[in-house]
Amino acid sequence: MGRLCETEGLTEDQTEILKAVRTFVEEKILPVATELEHADEYPQEIVDGLKELGIFGLMIPEEYDGLGESLLTYALCVEEIARGWMSVSGVINTHFIVAYMLMQHGTEEQKKKYLPRMATGEVRGAFSMSEPGLGSDVAAIKTKAVKGDDGGYTIDGQKMWLTNGGTSTLVATLVKSDEGADSVYKNMTTFLLEKEAGFGETAPGLTIPGKIDKMGYKGVDTTEMVLEGHQVSADQILGGEPGKGFYQMMDGVEVGRVNVAARACGIANRAFELGIAYAQQRETFGKPIAEHQAILFRLAEMATKVEASHAMMVRAARIKDKGERNDVEAGMAKYLAAEYCNEVVQDSFRIHGGYGYSKEYEIERLYREAAFMLIGEGTADIQKMIIGRSLLKDYKLKG
Repeated sequence: MGRLCETEGLTEDQTEILKAVRTFVEEKILPVATELEHADEYPQEIVDGLKELGIFGLMIPEEYDGLGESLLTYALCVEEIARGWMSVSGVINTHFIVAYMLMQHGTEEQKKKYLPRMATGEVRGAFSMSEPGLGSDVAAIKTKAVKGDDGGYTIDGQKMWLTNGGTSTLVATLVKSDEGADSVYKNMTTFLLEKEAGFGETAPGLTIPGKIDKMGYKGVDTTEMVLEGHQVSADQILGGEPGKGFYQMMDGVEVGRVNVAARACGIANRAFELGIAYAQQRETFGKPIAEHQAILFRLAEMATKVEASHAMMVRAARIKDKGERNDVEAGMAKYLAAEYCNEVVQDSFRIHGGYGYSKEYEIERLYREAAFMLIGEGTADIQKMIIGRSLLKDYKLKG
């Protein structure tokens, strides 16, 4: 390992966890990632190995059989995993967001019911907020829960872009619910929907049609979810109280943005490693291309971008770990890391020349994976809106 993406002030436990994950990535993920990605094959053996490492319960408190680690530890592990194969970090991310939302907002009964089994990976989480034609306009969701005379709810609608949609057994789902509030944001509720793993009708009135075919982000199953008269009891409302769904989801999205920033850092770091290795092997005009100033300058710029992204991601995670709101820092980290990730990958691609376009070379996979970082957990424009609005509040003119 080189000098990039090192983090100061880690505990001995954090260092040992990261060492174990790094070894797992080197031995179990990197040798098979490209082959599995090209085949769009779910990485079951890798996922089973991560279960054994305790990654699925990394941040779940010890009282619920998890490891009780920080968001920083989790983000650094995600960075390592994404360096091996970004799709695997996606398998972990949505599971973790659901676990985090349960930890922060769930009732004690809900925590006891789900968290111990989520820690082992027996229960697998998915996160469902978006809908077809919706994009980032969360307030425009149409999926609706109607309360019945028995106190239960009937849900109808269509959700989109569920990572782990097929393999999950618990889906945190944002829907409209009529709470009589004067704000659309207070008329949304998060339900914990249970289902079987797989495709088709995985619960009465709940259908997972199949995998969406994507340019990149292969292996992991990304799906739709169709709800037609799906019955759910009131005790499956996250936190037990309707009308708080939007705020619960936004809390989950903040840590999700730290995760995407960490993924972008991992991809960028791997792209740099591939680029600097190839530049020392490939010769033109009688010397390795790394000795040509144009390539040397490009490598220097790539490394600087990797370091800057890592530093901002670490800062965003540490702020959240202090119990503070990190919407601006998470937005900044996600925005910068995603943009720099794409630039670093493109530069590595150019260093590889024609071979970068060949599927035999790993950089081809990274090139397709990096594009997802630009849109995952909110586009760059969404991050800029969040950052800009907050800055206007902080720097509001007086008088």
